[in-house]
Amino acid sequence: MLDRLGRPLSDANVTATPERILGAARAEFAAAGFAQAKLADIAGRAGITRPSLLYHFATKEELYARAVERCFGSLAAALSHTISQPAPFVDRLRATLDRYREFIEAEPDVARIVLRELVDGAGPGAEILLNQVAPLVDLVERFVRVQGEGITRPGLPVRAAILQIATDALVRAAAGELRIPLWGPGDHGRVLAELLLLEDHT
Repeated sequence: MLDRLGRPLSDANVTATPERILGAARAEFAAAGFAQAKLADIAGRAGITRPSLLYHFATKEELYARAVERCFGSLAAALSHTISQPAPFVDRLRATLDRYREFIEAEPDVARIVLRELVDGAGPGAEILLNQVAPLVDLVERFVRVQGEGITRPGLPVRAAILQIATDALVRAAAGELRIPLWGPGDHGRVLAELLLLEDHT
C-alpha cells in the first residue's frame, strides 16, 4: 500500500485504522472504566501514537461513544433480523436468545463495560449506554409481549425477565477464568430462558 506520494506506508500507518482504535478502546474502557482510561494507553494498545489517535477521534468522549454505539448498533441489527423472520414465535425467540448470547460471548469487553456502567451509574458513559441499551430492551419486550401473547407464561413480568436473561449472559461473559468454577461447563442460558419465558417449555 502506498501513501499519496507513492511511498510505502509503514506498518503503524497501515494498522492505524478506526476499527483497530475502537477495538483497543473497548479493551481499555473495559479494564479501567471510562473515567480512568487514558487516551495514551488506548493508543498504546492500538500500536499508534496519541496524536494519531486524536486524528481519528478528537476526544475520549467521542471515542467511547463510537466504541459503544458500534457494538450495540450491530447487536440491534442482528436482533431485529431474527425477530422479523417469517417463522413461529418460539423459533424466533430461540434465534434471538442465541444471537444475543453469541454476541456477548464474542465481545466480553462490551459485557465488562456495561457492568461497570451499571455499578458506576454516573458520567457520560451511563448516558451513552442508556441510549443504546434501553431501546434494545424495548425492542425485545415488544416482541415478547405482542407476538408471544398466549405462549409466554401468564402474568410474566416481561421486562424483568428479559433483563434477568440479559444480565446473566453479561456476568457470565465478563467472568473470565471464574466462568467454569461458578457456572460449570457448558452454557445453559437458553434452557433457563425458555423455562422462565414460555408456558409450555418443549
